[in-house]
Amino acid sequence: MGSIDLPKSPNVFHPEKPSAVGSRNSLAQEYRDQQLEVDVLLEEEVDKVMNHINTKLPSEVLERLDVMGGLKEKLYNYFNQNYQNMFNRFIVTSEDEMVKKVRNFIDKEEAKALARYTPKEISELLDQVGGADKFNTGEIEKSIINMYGHLQGHIQRGMNDLENVTNSLLRQKTDVGAFIRGENAYSITKCAFQDNAYKPKTVTDVKLSVNILDSELISPIFHYQVTVEFLIKELISKHIIDQIDREIDVLKDSLMDEGKEEMNDSEILFEKLNRVENYTDDEKDSPKSKRYSILAQSLMKRVEGLRAEIDPSEFDQLNVRENLKKIIDIENIRNRGYNTAVNSITSILDTSKMGYQFIENLKNARELVIREYEDKDISKLPDERYQVKLKYYDNAQLIEERRAYDVQIKSFEVEVQHLWDVLNMIYEDSKFMKGVVDFKDLSHKYRKKIQKKIKDISGDPVYEDIEKTWDEISFVRPGDTEVEKMNRTYLFEKDKIKKRLILMKDKLQSMYSFRYPVQRRVMEERLTFLENEFHRFDYMINPYHIQPGLLLDVDITSIKRKKATLDGMANVLNEFLHGVSKGFQDAAFASFSRRRSTVRADIAQSFGPKEDSGDEDGDKKSAGSDYLDMLNTPSESSPALAEPSESEVTAPKKTSRKNSSRKGVVDRKRRGRPKRSDDNGLQEI
Repeated sequence: MGSIDLPKSPNVFHPEKPSAVGSRNSLAQEYRDQQLEVDVLLEEEVDKVMNHINTKLPSEVLERLDVMGGLKEKLYNYFNQNYQNMFNRFIVTSEDEMVKKVRNFIDKEEAKALARYTPKEISELLDQVGGADKFNTGEIEKSIINMYGHLQGHIQRGMNDLENVTNSLLRQKTDVGAFIRGENAYSITKCAFQDNAYKPKTVTDVKLSVNILDSELISPIFHYQVTVEFLIKELISKHIIDQIDREIDVLKDSLMDEGKEEMNDSEILFEKLNRVENYTDDEKDSPKSKRYSILAQSLMKRVEGLRAEIDPSEFDQLNVRENLKKIIDIENIRNRGYNTAVNSITSILDTSKMGYQFIENLKNARELVIREYEDKDISKLPDERYQVKLKYYDNAQLIEERRAYDVQIKSFEVEVQHLWDVLNMIYEDSKFMKGVVDFKDLSHKYRKKIQKKIKDISGDPVYEDIEKTWDEISFVRPGDTEVEKMNRTYLFEKDKIKKRLILMKDKLQSMYSFRYPVQRRVMEERLTFLENEFHRFDYMINPYHIQPGLLLDVDITSIKRKKATLDGMANVLNEFLHGVSKGFQDAAFASFSRRRSTVRADIAQSFGPKEDSGDEDGDKKSAGSDYLDMLNTPSESSPALAEPSESEVTAPKKTSRKNSSRKGVVDRKRRGRPKRSDDNGLQEI
């Protein structure tokens, strides 16, 4: 709404000024001509009575009544007196009703103020000091909205869990989706279900590995052996990136305010890259380098090579190096992230009734091992159990893990190949004096005939002279590109080893049938050992598939029809990931800001004259006329004020009446619209 400067009580006392103390006139009348309205009303009633008298009475009686003189005046005064009585009664009744409503409203507001558990004087003082724009409930309302949003999220997650459990019961099958869902499903590195070796029909073994990257951790994790210099540089780097992000936000807002086109994702990325040199450079030796603008070069040199511990023989509390390290240690940057992850997983296990009897927290190695039972002998453990291993890997550790993985897979190839050769030799010896046993013997027997009658005639080389590229165990392997060399999957090698183990098992059975000589027993023992060890190795995580960050490795054993540990651990994992990981974030959605479609002038509508108006009189109109024009606008029109026509701007002509000198219950003085030459129209709120 607009604002109009009006005389306000009790600063003004006057019987005729609108809304002044003692005035008979009100601003609610909107400058209506009350005397004209009263005269019209009284004259109408008098004329009705006079017409009735003129119609009913004979002419001789009318002549004696002197209708044109005293009778009409007496009727007018009579109606005027009765109008006064009715008006006074109406005013008194309205005032009584208004007093009641105001009193009830005040009582309600006082009750609201008392319900705040705050003395009324303090609440009044706050209103007087700050007002509604200072002391408001905006932050509280935002908090309530956030609480309702989180509540809705928890309800939705509960409904999803209920749906998944119901579907699992109907299918009588548990899949990978029973563990991790939603925004953290991408973090699964490996998940495998298999039958238990001792009880394959009733018990299931589950292997689940989750990899949370460094960039996805809410609280970053550092190794205990990391240097103080590395921690300080990490903090400075984060500060620089945050500063660049703030500058980009300011730039995007300025483009929006200027009405220019928004930057796309690529432009934002390049803009960030170009601003890096404003804060740092590669000049390590120059003390005036930009990289030392936040922390001086002299301080950086003091902490070079300084790790978590200082030799007691060199420790001095007053040295600059020791005090710098103490400041970093007080902030607990080195241990904060890892301790947060440990506290999170242990507290969730406790609250979810997933107790444990063994825990080993290797703090310096950043590794945590939790087992439900202390004993490691599988044959003595119950069918419902779990084991959790939480470890943080950096890039150097992963390089060493990958080297060990390469050596181990090569060792399996050598051992399986050796057993394969031994078995083949025994198989060849077993064919002595047996004639044709397999296809190899048959082809050797007819080799010369094939060469003489077929190959010599056609000119093709014989089978024995052709180079063999297929070993009849696995298909020919394609060459490795640079991507495969840096990210070894070893799927081809593993598949080849598995097939060789199966073929050796079948060959032993075909060779010996139901006979068990010492050769068979020795080879079967070796075959079983290699098969079990390779199965355990294949069950492990390939370090080539892990990225630097936190690795959560869970081994679960659960009864198929009960699945108590499975369901309990699924809740634990979801809660843990929700509290430790930020989840996957798409840069396109993360950088979303105001769009052009949401910045429109017609959304914030307000009453006011049109800025494009060519009418010179528009600037001279008073606030009251604008307000009246708004009220007189038809309901079908738009909310904005239409430009008034020339007839609306000019004042209406006075209506002439016969008894212009007659006094009524209201003043005869005509109240026109106040003329204000310095008024520019209604102000927009």
